[in-house]
Order: sequence, then structure tokens, then C-alpha cells
Amino acid sequence: MPRSTYYYQVKQLDKPDKNKAIKAEIQAIYDYHKGNYGYRRIYLELRNRGFFINHKKVQRLMTVMDLAARIRRKRKYASYKGEVGKKADNLIKRQFEGSKPYEKCYTDVTEFALPEGKLYLSPVLDGYNSEIIDFTLSRSPDLKQVQTMLAKAFPADLYSGTILHSDQGWQYQHQSYHYFLETKGIRPSMSRKGNSPDNGMRESFFGVLKTEMFYGFEKSFKSLDQLEKAITVLQQQTNQSKIKRT
Repeated sequence: MPRSTYYYQVKQLDKPDKNKAIKAEIQAIYDYHKGNYGYRRIYLELRNRGFFINHKKVQRLMTVMDLAARIRRKRKYASYKGEVGKKADNLIKRQFEGSKPYEKCYTDVTEFALPEGKLYLSPVLDGYNSEIIDFTLSRSPDLKQVQTMLAKAFPADLYSGTILHSDQGWQYQHQSYHYFLETKGIRPSMSRKGNSPDNGMRESFFGVLKTEMFYGFEKSFKSLDQLEKAITVLQQQTNQSKIKRT
């Protein structure tokens, strides 16, 4: 190593770290979320906390700090069983964000598997603020679960201008699903078969949820009841401290 380079590096070590405060905040956010947040979500959380820095700087500092989010696993449950009922056009066309509450809503079913059995989560998300409007948990991904979820998420008589987007799962092709939406003034929308980007908002939600509280922690859940309680608590906390894009 050239002498000039050596002395430059020694001199740099003597300088105070101007990023000390922001790095401490990054580390705190990373640790709080158990290593599940990547630089994008940490950047958004920093903005919520009053740190207005470029997302590229957050990425660079996390690289220096050797912080990286855990890789998510793909969900296994698939509700598609062919054309077994009524389908709908894709009205969302990957424009996921709504301009007001209940304008663009999203639903799906995902699976949590434990040695004891499986638990299925069916939420309704609001594209306006990514809030969980309501959800149901069931030991079986049946029609009753979806019907209960709809009744909880849409209790009013009429929802003018609301779109509810789903995949082409058999539950969403069922006549009772379409009848409920029609009576509420809700327009159904469905992603195209085999087009994951059409489901971007739901896929992101499920990925973050499972990474934050399930993947790597499966053995900590001794029963499906315990897992169900953990999901319920997390959903409540998520709505209370939702990271919003500004």
C-alpha cells in the first residue's frame, strides 16, 4: 500500500462520523424489525422519523454496516382451479394506489403451515394507504371464510366507485362473491392468469407479513391458536404504525 494511501486512511479514521446519528437510527429500525426491512422500507421509516435523506444513501450506509434484509420465500397456496365460475376484467392494470379510501381494494388468501396444520389468512387491503380494512383467519380456505371477510370489510349498504381486485381463485369466481359485490355497488377486478405483477400489492403485503413474523420463527409457534393470535396482534400494530409514502 502506498504511504500516501495509508496516511489518508488513518486520517479518515480520526475524523468524527457525520453519519453516526443516522446509522444508529438505521440500526435501531433494522433490529426492531428483526432484520426484515430492506433499504426501501428503512428509508420510508426514516422519513416518518424526520430524517430526510436520499434512499441511495440509506442503501449505501446499510452496505457499509453490512445490513441486509432476509430473503422472502414464495407462498405455496394457490386457489386457482380453472374456470369454475364467473371471471372479471382487470380494472386495476397495475395502478395499485387509490386517490381516496375504498377506491381500490385488494383481497387474496395465503397459507401458514405448521406441523399441527395450516392456517389461512384472507384480508382486504386499501390501496389508498395500504391499510388492512379487515381480515379473517380459518383452518380451511373455504367459501365461508371469504363471505365472512366480505361482510366484515364492507358493512355499509353501498360503496360507489369501489373496485375489489383479486386473482382468479375459485372463491372469487363463485356466484355468491359476485352477488355480494353487485348488491354493494362494488366492481370486481381480477388479475390475469399467470401474471404475478398484476397482484403486486397483495404479493408485497404477504411477503412482508411472513418475513416479519413467520419465516424463521415457525418453531416458536407451538399451536395454530398461538399463530392466529400473533397474526391478529401484528395486523393491529401494522395499521397503527403503517408506513405511508409521502
